[in-house]
Amino acid sequence: MVKKIVDGVISDMTAEEEAWLNANQVAAQSDEEIALKHLREQRNFKLKETDFYALSDVTMSSEMTTYRQALRDITNGITTAEQANNVTWPTKP
Repeated sequence: MVKKIVDGVISDMTAEEEAWLNANQVAAQSDEEIALKHLREQRNFKLKETDFYALSDVTMSSEMTTYRQALRDITNGITTAEQANNVTWPTKP
């Protein structure tokens, strides 16, 4: 079954969605491209969870600043699907 990611949640595509995808797919993506895209989507979701700390009326702790920077840096040096699928996520303070 083909998977999809919606708002950071992985689920199976319906038969209709899979048929549409097969009919409209221009070029297949490599495992690396899919894994990196998924990694970036997970990273972006985790960043969105902490975006309110970056508001001007909130004081962000140094731990949160470090956590958010680690999230932004998580894709640095990732070039294979195996690396992307085995990332060690930083611990949220």
